[in-house]
Amino acid sequence: MARAPFPMLASVDRDRPRLRPVSPVETDGFTVYVASLRSSHKTAELAANPNVELCYLDDGHDQVRIEGTAELVLDRAARLRIWDANPLLRSFLGTIDNPEFMLYRIAARRVRFMREWALEYYEVPLG
Repeated sequence: MARAPFPMLASVDRDRPRLRPVSPVETDGFTVYVASLRSSHKTAELAANPNVELCYLDDGHDQVRIEGTAELVLDRAARLRIWDANPLLRSFLGTIDNPEFMLYRIAARRVRFMREWALEYYEVPLG
C-alpha cells in the first residue's frame, strides 16, 4: 500500500459501477480515510450505497484490495487530526468548518493480496 499512494475507489451509482483514483488523507493499517466534497458525485453515491472497494496497484503490479463500508466521520477530534496533518485540505477548503468538507473512514471487512500476475488472491487476516 505504501508503494501505491493513489488507490482506485470503486463505488456504486444506482446500478452502475464507478471507479476513480483517490488520495487517502490517512491510513492506519487497513483503515483508510478519504476526503471528498459535499458537491461531489462520489458523496451522493456513498450516501446511497456505502459499500466500496479500494484497489492499490504498485509499479510491480502487486495488488491489495480492501472491501469495506465508507462511513462519514463526524467526530470533531478525528476530523481535526486529519485536517491538521493535511496542508492541501487546509489550502483548498480554508477552514475545517467548510460545509464542503466530507471525510470518510473505510474500515476493512475483507482484504486480499495478489502478487504480480499470480492469478490467485490471498486472504489477509484482519486481526
